[in-house]
Amino acid sequence: MIEDDDTDWTGTAPDREQLRIVEALLFASAEPLSDGDLAMRLPEGADVAGLVAALAEDYAGRGVNLVRVAGKWMFRTAVDLGALVREDQPEERRLSRAALETLAAIAYHQPVTRAEIEDIRGVTMSKGTLDVLMEAGFIRMRGRRRTPGRPITYGTTEGFLVQFGLEAIGDLPGLDEMKGAGLFDQALPAGFKIPVPSDSILPDEEDPLDGDEHDVLPLEAEEAGAGTED
Repeated sequence: MIEDDDTDWTGTAPDREQLRIVEALLFASAEPLSDGDLAMRLPEGADVAGLVAALAEDYAGRGVNLVRVAGKWMFRTAVDLGALVREDQPEERRLSRAALETLAAIAYHQPVTRAEIEDIRGVTMSKGTLDVLMEAGFIRMRGRRRTPGRPITYGTTEGFLVQFGLEAIGDLPGLDEMKGAGLFDQALPAGFKIPVPSDSILPDEEDPLDGDEHDVLPLEAEEAGAGTED
């Protein structure tokens, strides 16, 4: 609900009808919307940033907040009320420890191949682990590494950012934050570090996938590329 005395951060009252449009679009959308998505439905020249800022301020402190995830906007239950809401929802399928470790390896090391994931974790990966993460919408096949066998590379998706409330992959916690949260023993080996995660465009050592490869399972795609070289 928009209060009559809402103003944006400049102190200028936003257009009431445009605010209502933005609020309705975000409320009705099942997916986060970008500034561009909103601008397409607003009058030409509308101050999208100002409208969103005013709406976010209006919803701050309420049971539902307007938040920015994956560079887009969506309404989300306030963090402190999340547990109450989940009590009335069907129990979601939980990822196994192996799947969570694999997801973390991909998130921090992307673009990364299956063999590299196994090297990071120190164990051989189950055939279905990558399939589970892809079906959940958390990872995607990015491309093929320019090495013998041309292995598939993996990275995270927009769905991953939405699920974990991140605006960008670079917002994942670093080593100092993990230490502060008690996730690591303070006495770590010398030289131990966590890579800075990035989901940037294909690097020089990675080729894009062919169109047909996006529709196959990870194992099938790996086998299709085995034995081939540049």
